[in-house]
Amino acid sequence: MRHTLFARIGIIGSGAVGRAVATRAWSARIPVVLSNSRGPDTLKELVCELGEGASAGTVAQAADADLVVFAIPFVKVPELAGEVPDWSGRVVVDATNQFAQYEPTYSGFVDLGDETGSEWVARHLPGATVIKAFNAMFAEYIMADPRHPDGRQVLFFAGDDDAVNGEFAAFGEALGFAPVLVGGLREGGRLMQLGGPLSALHVIKQD
Repeated sequence: MRHTLFARIGIIGSGAVGRAVATRAWSARIPVVLSNSRGPDTLKELVCELGEGASAGTVAQAADADLVVFAIPFVKVPELAGEVPDWSGRVVVDATNQFAQYEPTYSGFVDLGDETGSEWVARHLPGATVIKAFNAMFAEYIMADPRHPDGRQVLFFAGDDDAVNGEFAAFGEALGFAPVLVGGLREGGRLMQLGGPLSALHVIKQD
């Protein structure tokens, strides 16, 4: 397992993807702080399921972690981003997909024109360094052990900061994945976002 500077993970969103990332991080013995829009009391059961190393907090408390994962409906990003007054210096993983609605089910598509979904998310998190990851995978593939007899599950990601990209790759390795950088938030984000060629593409990297 490679060392990662992301010693504590904050997860905003307790749906399928948020739970899956929390499970994978917890399996790698990385403490996680879970949060959602309904408050910490609604997360007691999930925290108990994960056990020691998992805790529940507010969105602001989750945002104080070394790495923050946005695993919420795309259209709720402005609302939850607004719960933190200053995003400067934070590293945020955008795990959203730009569905136009999420109730009663995920459907539709938010057309941003030339802008990618992650560029739009980054605009709502001024000062943060944003990485696109985990959105192109079904939650069950995130939660399951990514190590297989034939190799490791590929974790596609995109980002504009070389140093942070390197650290996120180390984090992905720590979780057991084979991280693959596909470019910056513009070109790489477009490949990964909803409807892109890497969306829902599950790949095994031979080791």
